[in-house]
Amino acid sequence: MNNAIFNFQLPQNEAMLDYKKGSSERNQLELELQKQMGSQVEIPLIIGGKEVRTNQTGEVRMPHRHSHVLATYHKATEKEAGMAIAAALEAHNVWSNLSWTVRASILLKAAELIGGKYRAVMNAATMLGQSKNIYQAEIDAVCETIDFLKFNAYFASRIYGMQPSSAFNQLNKMEFRPLEGFVFTVSPFNFTSIASNLNMAPVMMGNTTVWKPATTSLLSNYYLMKIFMEAGLPAGVINFIPGSGALIGKTVLASPHLAGIHFTGSNETFNSLWRDVSVQLPHYISYPRLIGETGGKNFIFVHPTASCRDVAVNAYRGAFEFQGQKCSAVSRMYIPETLWPEIRTELLTICADAPMGDVTNRGNFINAVIDEGSFDNCMSYINYAKNSKEAEIIAGGKGDKTSGYFVEPTVIVTSNPRFKTMVEEIFGPILTIYIYADDKMEETVKLCNETSPYGLTGAVFSRDRVAASVMCEQLRYSAGNFYINDKPTGAIVGLQPFGGSRASGTNDKAGGEFNLIRWISPRTIKETFQPASDYRYGYMTE
Repeated sequence: MNNAIFNFQLPQNEAMLDYKKGSSERNQLELELQKQMGSQVEIPLIIGGKEVRTNQTGEVRMPHRHSHVLATYHKATEKEAGMAIAAALEAHNVWSNLSWTVRASILLKAAELIGGKYRAVMNAATMLGQSKNIYQAEIDAVCETIDFLKFNAYFASRIYGMQPSSAFNQLNKMEFRPLEGFVFTVSPFNFTSIASNLNMAPVMMGNTTVWKPATTSLLSNYYLMKIFMEAGLPAGVINFIPGSGALIGKTVLASPHLAGIHFTGSNETFNSLWRDVSVQLPHYISYPRLIGETGGKNFIFVHPTASCRDVAVNAYRGAFEFQGQKCSAVSRMYIPETLWPEIRTELLTICADAPMGDVTNRGNFINAVIDEGSFDNCMSYINYAKNSKEAEIIAGGKGDKTSGYFVEPTVIVTSNPRFKTMVEEIFGPILTIYIYADDKMEETVKLCNETSPYGLTGAVFSRDRVAASVMCEQLRYSAGNFYINDKPTGAIVGLQPFGGSRASGTNDKAGGEFNLIRWISPRTIKETFQPASDYRYGYMTE
C-alpha cells in the first residue's frame, strides 16, 4: 500500500480561447457544429455502465431552430429508476473504499479530455442544444466544467488533511466517510458545468449517484457522461436516467437508501422534494442531505455617484447574456433619478445595437430561450407590463416563436417598486427598473432588501467606496454572492464560491470546500494506549 501523503497544488482556472476567425479552435468548432447539425444522436439511459433503451422516446430540438431534431432519447420508467438505484448501491461498495487519490485522478483525466479532445464537442453540443453563443458555451461547458473538476480534487485534499489533535495516552483520527446510500442529482438546462458538478462533487468524496438530467440539455449531458466513462469512472458510480422528473423522483425518494439530493432548478421543485423527503424521514437509513440552488430575483442598486456607462454596460450583460437564463441574472434595478436620463440613453443604445439570432451566426449576442414554455412565460410577463398603468416598456417587448424561441431583451420601467416583474422570478431576458428620488436612497435600499423572497446575487455601483460598504452591510442577507461595481453574474470556481440563501437555496457554495463537506459523514476514532484500570476517581482513594 502506498502510504505517501499526496499534495495537490492549487490549480489555475482554465483559460478561455478566443475563437477568432482562422484560429484552430474556431475551425475545429465549425467542423463539429456541422457534424452535430448533420446527424441525429440516439441517447440511451446508462445504468451500471451499460446502455439501456426503453423504446419510450422523446426528441431534443434546437431552441433557435425548433424544427431541427438533434437527438432522440429514451425515457426511464419506474423499472429503470429502480435499476439505477441498485447499480449505485452496488458500486458504492467499491467506490467508497477506493483511495481518494484514484477518484481525484479520474476527475483530472475528465478535465483534460474536456479541455482537449472533446472541447469542440462540448461547446457545439451546448451551443446547439441550449442555444448558447460561443462565448457563453466556452465559459460554461469547457472552462467552468474543468475548473469544478480540478478544484474539487484540490479542495478534497484540503478536507482530507483536516485531523484532530491527540493528547497524552491517546491517538485521535478523523475518517471522512461518504454518505451511506446513494445521492440523487437533478440538473438544470442552463449550465452544462452544473450538471457535471452536481454529480462529480459527491463522486469525488466517494458517493455514487442517480442522475436525472434536464430534457433540454440532454445532448451535452450525454457527452459528459461518456467522457466520465472514458476517464475511467467505474460502472454504476453515476447512473444517467433521462425522463419524467415526477416519475423518477417518486421511485428515488421511496428508497430507504436515499442519502442526499444535489439539486439545481426551480424553487417549486426543490420545495416539493423537501416536503416529500420530510414525510418519509422515518423510512430512511439516515437523514438525507438536501443541497439545492433554486433561483433568484437578482438586483443592481445604483448609488448617485456611480458611473452611468459602467452601470448600463454591466446591467445589459448581467440581464441579457444567455437570454437572462442564469440563476444569477439581473432582473431588477434601482436607479437614482439624477442619473436615470444618462443611464437610459446608454442602455437604449446598447439594446438597439446588440443583434439577436441563431447561435451559428457569430455576430449574434442574443439567442433563443430554451423552449416554448419559457417563451410563453416571458411573453406573459411582457404583456402584463404592456397592459399596466404602472409600467412602461422602453426597449424590446416583442417575441417570435415561428422558427425559434426568440424574445427581445426587454426593459420595463415601473412606478411601483413591488410591481410583479420586480418581485417574481421570470428566468428570461426581462429587466425591470425602478427610479428613486436621490433623497430616498435609504428607504429604497430597505425596499431592495425586502421586495424579493430570494437571496442569490446582487450588486451595487458607486464611486463612493464608503457608501458601497454601507450598502453591502445593509443588504447583508439579500445576496449570497455580492458584487461591488460589477454585474452579479459570472462567478468563477475557486474565486467566488456560488450560492444563496432565503428562497434561493441552502447556500452550500459550489466551487469551494463547503459543498464537498456536505457529501461526507465524518467518523472520529480515538485509541487509548493505557485504559483506566479502576472505576474510582483519584480523590476517592485518599
